[in-house]
Amino acid sequence: MKIVGISACPAGLAHTPMAAKALEKAGIGLGYDIKMEQQGSMGQINAITNEEAREADLVIIASDQKITGMERFAGKKVIRVDINICIKAPEAVIKKCVDAVSK
Repeated sequence: MKIVGISACPAGLAHTPMAAKALEKAGIGLGYDIKMEQQGSMGQINAITNEEAREADLVIIASDQKITGMERFAGKKVIRVDINICIKAPEAVIKKCVDAVSK
């Protein structure tokens, strides 16, 4: 399964990269192909391309902020998750999102 996602917090300096790294590490550990984009005061880091968005089976948005570029994910299953939960329990977040898509 291919997973892409975006993490974003108000400042984009601490929680944004922490959530992105936690989800990527957990996804790899669970055997998924995962890429997380970070959006914040530094702009976009590790941007998801249109091709990567097209190939994705699932999109995880770890944020309650406005996300730019959501049009890339038109027609995809998009799941929003609290960024703090992604940092604390990334494996559980991914498993729950994959289960939701698999049903």
